[in-house]
Amino acid sequence: MKLHPRNGGARAQPRARRRFRPTLAACALFAAFAFAGELAAQARTYALDPVHTRVMFAVDHAGFSRAIGTVSGTTGTLRLDPGDWSSARVEARVPLGRLDLGDDAWNRASLAGNLLDAERHPDAVFVSERVEAAGERRLRIHGRLTLRGVTRPLVLDAVMNDIRRHPMPPFRRTAGFSAVAMLSRADFGITSWPGVIGDEVEIRLEVEATDAPDASFSEPGPDGVLEE
Repeated sequence: MKLHPRNGGARAQPRARRRFRPTLAACALFAAFAFAGELAAQARTYALDPVHTRVMFAVDHAGFSRAIGTVSGTTGTLRLDPGDWSSARVEARVPLGRLDLGDDAWNRASLAGNLLDAERHPDAVFVSERVEAAGERRLRIHGRLTLRGVTRPLVLDAVMNDIRRHPMPPFRRTAGFSAVAMLSRADFGITSWPGVIGDEVEIRLEVEATDAPDASFSEPGPDGVLEE
């Protein structure tokens, strides 16, 4: 310590203060890198699990009941950061040949040319355009559905069920979602049997996706639509 020439007070040496500056700067830089690393770790790419992902649909059957069917085997890619849903992205490919209405003859009729025309258009394809938060664990996925060669907008109202390490081997990080949507079959050119099959189709999705850092998204065609 040195005495101040005017009032005899004590003051700290300037050199002592300067010695702390590099240390504080290093701490701030380290914290910034740690924070950036934490954010990067939150953004992950997942592959849809075709075994535990299922599409369910319900449609009016001549006013007597709602026919219910399922489609298994959906594949695709999901990228998400639970801290920033606006950066999320998903594409899914639904193999229509796996459709099951509980009866072989009914399955064949649904896949025929006058309805789903699955021979020429074997897959339904959904590609997200934007995702927005809609409350705690809830989100709205705005995208495009291509079905029977026709592409139309579709909004999925989804709930994030959980994202964590799966309790069964191989113990991979898994994301689970449930979602619902409504569509008009006439919008996709499916207009046969209007007196027997309703136009409004209710869609329900149960989705599981597993951590897959190497999973990639498909490249759309010249018209911006993925091939069916």
